[in-house]
Amino acid sequence: MDRKPVHLKRGDWASDDRLWKGVLEGRDLGTGVTVLFYATEKTGVGPKWHVHPYDEIFIVRAGRALFTIGETKIEAEAGEILLGPAEIPHKYENLGPGLLETTDIHVSERWIQTDLDDPELED
Repeated sequence: MDRKPVHLKRGDWASDDRLWKGVLEGRDLGTGVTVLFYATEKTGVGPKWHVHPYDEIFIVRAGRALFTIGETKIEAEAGEILLGPAEIPHKYENLGPGLLETTDIHVSERWIQTDLDDPELED
């Protein structure tokens, strides 16, 4: 296969001008990996309960987060890496104080997500 280099600028994938936040689907680069950049400065905020049909790798780049992967809760901080296995619901939130930044690697050429109700909010 004759592959050529691909160069995407920040405006091609970023959803925030200031923070590293956005999604880069692998199909835009001709590869089978999609990368999400997540950032928030708000404590208690993060991606809500959801699931993917493929594995997801979380890299905590800055701050501290509480991950819930299935029934397992894990506090992680900058420099730590976690795996969310395919078909296992998960979420995470900023424990603060300050900025939380993650790089989330989806083992798929495109982002596929099913949002779920949060079991912690049910009666």
